[in-house]
Amino acid sequence: MPDRPAAGGSGRPLGIDALLERVRRGYERIGPREAYEAAGAGEALLVDIRYAALRERDGLIPGALVVERNELEWRLDPLGTHRLPEATGHDLRVVVVCNEGYASSLAAESLHRLGLRRATDLVGGFQAWRAAGLPVTPP
Repeated sequence: MPDRPAAGGSGRPLGIDALLERVRRGYERIGPREAYEAAGAGEALLVDIRYAALRERDGLIPGALVVERNELEWRLDPLGTHRLPEATGHDLRVVVVCNEGYASSLAAESLHRLGLRRATDLVGGFQAWRAAGLPVTPP
């Protein structure tokens, strides 16, 4: 089976920078302070998709749900048989957190395709959260 180029419109491959730009135009991203306030008010579910080595190195965001990136769609799809109890419906506001805010953009877009239209990601990821002086549970 031949390799198919990413949907670049012209049939040419779409690089990751252009893909990120396109994906991010599809929803409004959220900053660390806004994410902190939304989670604190019970208006958003923070979902940490960083891999274990980064969590062990840098710590955790208190109250964030840890879901490995390769399990995210299965765990958060409200219609899925492997969903977590927190996957309460398609109106759930999910804020995906990766290390620096790149992988989380692609993950949020994937959640949109599952019908989670309020999914977004944290601009700058965990590193921006920590730099903003927001709470972190040490490793």
